Amino acid sequence: MGEYLIIGNGTAAVGCIEGIRSTDRESGITVISAEEHHVYSRPLISYYLEGKTDLERMLYRPKDFYGKNGVKLIYGRAEKLDPKKRTVTLADKQKKTFDKLCICTGSSPFVPKFEGLETVKKHFTFMTLDDSLALEKALTKDSRVLIVGAGLIGLKCAEGIMGRVGSVTVCDLADRVLSSILDSECAAVMQEHLEKQGMKFMLGDTAVKFKGNKAFMKSGAEVGFDILVLAVGVRAETGLAAQAGCEVNRGIIINDTMQTTVNDIYAAGDCSEGYDSSTGTNRVLAILPNAYMQGRCAGINMAGGESSLNDLIPMNSIGFFGLHCATAGAYPADADIFEEKSGNGIRRLYVKDDCLAGFIIIGDVNRAGVYTSLVREKTRLDERALEMLKASPSLAIFSPEIRRRKLGGAV
Repeated sequence: MGEYLIIGNGTAAVGCIEGIRSTDRESGITVISAEEHHVYSRPLISYYLEGKTDLERMLYRPKDFYGKNGVKLIYGRAEKLDPKKRTVTLADKQKKTFDKLCICTGSSPFVPKFEGLETVKKHFTFMTLDDSLALEKALTKDSRVLIVGAGLIGLKCAEGIMGRVGSVTVCDLADRVLSSILDSECAAVMQEHLEKQGMKFMLGDTAVKFKGNKAFMKSGAEVGFDILVLAVGVRAETGLAAQAGCEVNRGIIINDTMQTTVNDIYAAGDCSEGYDSSTGTNRVLAILPNAYMQGRCAGINMAGGESSLNDLIPMNSIGFFGLHCATAGAYPADADIFEEKSGNGIRRLYVKDDCLAGFIIIGDVNRAGVYTSLVREKTRLDERALEMLKASPSLAIFSPEIRRRKLGGAV
């Protein structure tokens, strides 16, 4: 089928490699990696800081992955993409040609233009293994750490370093933690748990200016620190795609085969903008499982197979200090809400038009997979199924036909 080129070396790239090899075992595959590391599981960088894993166990695929799949791995940064000449030029000026290309460039930290940031000697982002290793070198048992951003990245960073520093303060302009995935009441449950672990919060407030080791907050407060971590947000890496003439919005526009608007160029993962079936809109779904599925879909199609994805949804499974949280889908304002509280946990289900539109679970997340399938497949729920959903969700909620499919023929 020709020469395959993949820009990026993360989860989506692995999916793409495995998608290609499921259809084409012979043609060459080249991967261009801006990070000089074997592919690793990015969500584990906080667990590395916490001492719960090591560099070996962080590998997303075994060390022989590239060799077994006939992949040539090149460390370097792609700087120019020419779709007419079918070439990619790296920072060191070497050029790579391709017949089919997949852009898996992911996302990068969004760092606002803070006044005085250049005066802060120890400031970091927290997106990559190199970020984690650099931050680790700066930590001391007495460090006062200020984290700007109370989203997933900021809070996982805070969890990772809590036992290694003197104090951790997290600020965010939003009025709650994890504001992109939790509503106010569920966020309050998680915040209370985090505060019990010693984490401090300044919510509805954020840094606007720095001078040395002092942050000046929007509220007028002043916060001293030794180490600053910026976890304000991320942006899809779309520059190469835009340069090549691909349509770009917040992410690289793709269809349900992961094809961009330029022939033979595909995109997958956090850099892409695809269809969110829970809302019926196109958006960036920067989530590891979706990145792999998109990459695999792209790889199959690049190799001449047939694959499509039209049921991706936002979903998260995360835990902090032993308290787990799972979310998926959308939370429509006009949905019927079923809620159950127990101890420090909460289960909130959003039902609209006889379908589970979305859910938030904090605490016991053992049945979250059933809920996720219901959201993804837009399963119609009759009165009996709704009662089962509220009581103890199981495969019995699904029709016999769907159960047979999920269980490989068994009922």
